Amino acid sequence: MTAAPRTTVVVITRDRRDQLLHTLDRLSRLPERPPLIVVDNASTDGTAEAVARHHPDARLLKPGRNLGAVGRTLGVREARTPYVAFSDDDSWWEPGALATAERVLDAHPRVGLLAATIHVANQNAPDPLNAELAASPLGHAADLPGPQVLGFLACAAVARREAFLAAGGYHPVVFFGGEEQLLAYDLTACGWAVCHCPEVRAVHRPVGGVRDGRRAVMRRNAALTAWLRRPVRVALRQTGALVVAAPRDAEAREALRGLVARLPAALRARAPLPPDVEAAARRVDLS
Repeated sequence: MTAAPRTTVVVITRDRRDQLLHTLDRLSRLPERPPLIVVDNASTDGTAEAVARHHPDARLLKPGRNLGAVGRTLGVREARTPYVAFSDDDSWWEPGALATAERVLDAHPRVGLLAATIHVANQNAPDPLNAELAASPLGHAADLPGPQVLGFLACAAVARREAFLAAGGYHPVVFFGGEEQLLAYDLTACGWAVCHCPEVRAVHRPVGGVRDGRRAVMRRNAALTAWLRRPVRVALRQTGALVVAAPRDAEAREALRGLVARLPAALRARAPLPPDVEAAARRVDLS
């Protein structure tokens, strides 16, 4: 008798039909046979129809608009397994990685999210983020499987569904781009640990380089995250850096415009971190 699956893979996508089908091919061949949930963020290239045709076993969610990273939260709500792994349309999991993540999460009930090791397929090299996660200044507690971190790559993470939902999932104010830091803050503030787990391995094959405006969005979201969770002095420092750079830096101007547009919503949702989590965030800032 085959054991019931314990990890669902949630994939968000938008207008990357061919890359998504390649990813789903990879995921469907995993020995763990995870249930697949695809959240189509209002694609216009026939993505939904292609998924229904080529991967009818995948559950397809069509919210009707682009939810950004919140699409992952929609997928987690629909999952029925205790653990949820995330892929984007250009990433997948190595065979056995999800089974390893399940064993680690079973053995470490305080862990809410595992940040995997990432192999960049089109460079045949490790992602530089791996070294940053391994060198986290937050250290490695005895009851945890790896160093605690306050960041990760969304398409290379496995979460405890209970923890993800308790933390609220991804925040709509940041939408997409650098959204992981805010979720790491919120998980930690809820009492869950976020850890780097080198033995859990994901593959990332980014296509087409950095999308237009991506760096500006990352800078915008770093400032928004500060306004949402960090002390006012930290938020003012991040905002001030954009103001100073804006006259000579088009990217900073774009980030600043986006920040101003979203700042009222961020202030309404502001909830500063508990003192111990803020202290950890400061250690990461200084590293």
